[in-house]
Amino acid sequence: MLSTIQSLAKQYAPEFIAVRHHLHSHPELSYQEFETSKYVQGKLKEFGIPFEVKATTGVVGLIKGKNPESRIIALRADMDALPILEENDLPYKSQNPGVMHACGHDVHTTCLLGAAKILQELKNEWEGTVKLIFQPGEEKNPGGASLMIKDGVLENPKPQGILALHVHTAMEVGKFSFRGGQVIASADELYITVKGKGGHAASPHLVVDPILIASHLIIALQQIISRNNNPFNPSVLSISAINGGNTTNVIPNEVKLMGTFRAMDEEWRFKAHELIRQTAENLCRSMGGDVYLHIDVGYPSVMNNEQLSNNAKQLAASFLGADNVSETELRMGAEDFGYYAQQIPACFYRLGTMNKSKGIISGVHTPTFNIDEDAIEKGMGMMAWLGSQVKL
Repeated sequence: MLSTIQSLAKQYAPEFIAVRHHLHSHPELSYQEFETSKYVQGKLKEFGIPFEVKATTGVVGLIKGKNPESRIIALRADMDALPILEENDLPYKSQNPGVMHACGHDVHTTCLLGAAKILQELKNEWEGTVKLIFQPGEEKNPGGASLMIKDGVLENPKPQGILALHVHTAMEVGKFSFRGGQVIASADELYITVKGKGGHAASPHLVVDPILIASHLIIALQQIISRNNNPFNPSVLSISAINGGNTTNVIPNEVKLMGTFRAMDEEWRFKAHELIRQTAENLCRSMGGDVYLHIDVGYPSVMNNEQLSNNAKQLAASFLGADNVSETELRMGAEDFGYYAQQIPACFYRLGTMNKSKGIISGVHTPTFNIDEDAIEKGMGMMAWLGSQVKL
C-alpha cells in the first residue's frame, strides 16, 4: 500500500501542480469562494466521489473503503485567500488584483484533492471511511470551521479523528513536522477607546489627557502577562495601533488602541480577558477618564490529540524516513482548525515548502510567498497515506 501510494503521488504530481496553478491564479477572499467551490466540486465529480455543499461554499466528500464503519477519519483543507497584491512574476500569478493565495490554502486544497483521487482509486485496498472537508473562511472571523461544524460537517458519519496539513515556509521541501498537545495559540482582537476631555495642550490642568492615560494603559496591560501568567505557559499581548490627536497644540477627547491577545491555555485565556477589562476600567477611571473595551473572541487554541499525532508521526516516518520527520515548534499564530480539535481528536501538521537554492524563502502572508512545488507530490501522498492508515 505504501509503495502504491508513493507511486501514484509521483505519477499524478504534474496533474495536481496544474491544479495548484489554477487555484493560485483564481484566489477568492473568505466566504466568497464560489468559483473555488465549483472547481472542487467538479474535481470530485471527475473522481467519482459523492459530495455535498455546506456553509454556502464548503464542500464535503466521502470515500468508503472496505468495512466503512470500522474507521472514520476526516481530512481538511481551507480554500480562501488573503487581501494581498501579489508581487511574484509567475505565469500563474493571481488574476484577481489585490487578492492572493499568500498562506498556501491553494496548496492545502490541491493536496487534499490529490489525496482524494488516490484514496478513491485504492478504496478497495484500505479499511474505513475518509471524509474530505474543503472549508471556507479560515482567514476571517468567525472562521469557516465554526460554520461547517454548525452545518453538521462532523456528523453523518461522525469522524473519529481529523487531520490537516499547513505549509511551513521555514522547513525544507520534502520534510514534515508533527506535535502532540499544544501547537497553535488562540487569537482575540482588542479594541479600546480611552475617553478623556480634550483642550489646549498648553493648559493640561484643564483637560483629562487620554494620550497620557493610554500610555499608562499600554504599560499596565503588559503586566497582565508578566505578573499573572505562568511563565511556562506561552501568551502574548500586543498593542499594535494607537490613534488619537492630529496636531501639536490640541489634546484630543479620545485615543483608540487596537491589539491582539494570544494564549495556548483556554482557562488562562478567559481569565486574562477579565484582567484586561479590570485593568482598563480601573486605570482609566483612576486617572479621570473612561474606557470602552471590546474583545472580539476569535479562534481557540489548537490542541493536537497525543495518540493521533504520535500515530501520524510514526506513519510519516515510514512514508518518508525518520530523517524527514521532526517535531513542530509551538507557534503563536492562530488557526480555526482549533474548533475541530475542540470536538474530536485532531492532528494539525506541517508540510515543508522552502528551497533556499531556488530562492523560495518568503513567509506566509507576504506578497512574494511561493512554494517549491515538489511539495505537492509529498503533501498529497502523505495525506492519502495518513487518511488510509491512521488510527486512534
